[in-house]
Amino acid sequence: MMFPLVRELAAHEHPVRVPVTVTCRVLRLCRQQYYRWLACPVSDAELAWAYRANALFDAHRDDPAFGYRYCRDEAGDEGQQMSPRTAWAICSANSWWSVFAKKRAGRPRPGPPVHDDLLAFEDDKGRTRHDFTAAEQVNTVWLTDITEHKTNEGKLYLCAIKDACSGRIVGYSIDSRMKSKLAVAALNSAVSRRTADDVGVAGCIVHSDGA
Repeated sequence: MMFPLVRELAAHEHPVRVPVTVTCRVLRLCRQQYYRWLACPVSDAELAWAYRANALFDAHRDDPAFGYRYCRDEAGDEGQQMSPRTAWAICSANSWWSVFAKKRAGRPRPGPPVHDDLLAFEDDKGRTRHDFTAAEQVNTVWLTDITEHKTNEGKLYLCAIKDACSGRIVGYSIDSRMKSKLAVAALNSAVSRRTADDVGVAGCIVHSDGA
């Protein structure tokens, strides 16, 4: 955006004042567009973009584990509705990535590396599959997911942990916001419950739909 330079050079207090016509001709700018910008330096689209970026940044700052989709949901709850593409564009332009984002070639991400998918294997055609067969012993494999429920007072998020062997829910947590602490609370609940039952949880694999 060169229009601020045009305004600065045309200012009366500038040491070497350059008329708008001259500057626009040299820089190959449209004078009509310059004067429209001068009347309204910040367009409605730019203002809307700034408000959306601010809402996305607040969501990302509150929980760095959020990807752009979750940040978009949080921004929507604060009144800044936008399309997934717009949320991605803003987060991408500002490098607001989840700390658990998988590493992409040529674009390193901050934060700890993502662990290997311990339930994944390759079939005879080289395709990645998962083995969710119930283990022979409890606390060998736990499966977890987060579900969203709409209520009269707003959204409610439930994170449940299920034991693959017994089929029982061994831990859960509920919150009005979907943050990383929701999953941490559910995991702590499961560990506390199973430890109280004198059943060890060492070596247990916890798998989620995002893992």
